[in-house]
Amino acid sequence: MIIDSHCHLHDAAFADVRETVRLAVAHDVYGIVAVGCDAASNELTLAAGAALPRAIYPCVGFHPDRPELGDVELEKVEEQVHANQSRLAAIGEVGLPWYSLEGAADPATLMTRGRASLDRMLALAARYDLAVVLHAPHGAAVGALDALERHGIERAVFHWHKAPAEVTRAIVDAGYFVSVTPEVVYRERDRDLVELVPLESLLVESDAPWQYGGEFTSLPSGPWLAARAAEEVAKIKNRPIDEAMSQLCANTCRLFDLDSR
Repeated sequence: MIIDSHCHLHDAAFADVRETVRLAVAHDVYGIVAVGCDAASNELTLAAGAALPRAIYPCVGFHPDRPELGDVELEKVEEQVHANQSRLAAIGEVGLPWYSLEGAADPATLMTRGRASLDRMLALAARYDLAVVLHAPHGAAVGALDALERHGIERAVFHWHKAPAEVTRAIVDAGYFVSVTPEVVYRERDRDLVELVPLESLLVESDAPWQYGGEFTSLPSGPWLAARAAEEVAKIKNRPIDEAMSQLCANTCRLFDLDSR
């Protein structure tokens, strides 16, 4: 059994949350860390967590690659953290913009705003001793790592991690986690990442409802795909599947402090 460390349960694809959890359990995924992106998706995520608290672990986030989200929205999200901090698994997803910078009229201003927003969310994580789920792909990873260390954040994961090997090593050496998606089944970049990173520093996620290629092309995306990612991690690491799943699950519980729930 495994925990999906990153899923967008607020998406309309998962309108029937109980059925989604049933299908996940049928595929050996017994828990789902559900992330939000803005005030509206956070509310849906919190409601899902309240409905199924033993299976869904809610997070409150402010997505950095959503340039239309301004200070008013950020203030709403901050209030959600204050009001619900005792039942949150993490702040997330938050981070630094990357994909939205391409083609932007003023990417420097977008990055400046992104850094300021991340600082505000990390300040809340530090205040309430919450884990952080980071969206910081490629070149954004260095800045996100620096922000974590400046704020004294001890528990964080770089979700769907993509960065040069030296940056990945710095993240792992700092005690943080990186996660891989079902792309690890068919993409060499992700397989190389798994070879590089100790099993004790890895998580698996679905990032559902993101649609994947390869063997998943015609399959619905959901938290159940985290189990397939875990199987592939076990193969790459040349470890028994049960042993690898147990370690991946332990990693997720340690990051999100799930053992205390």
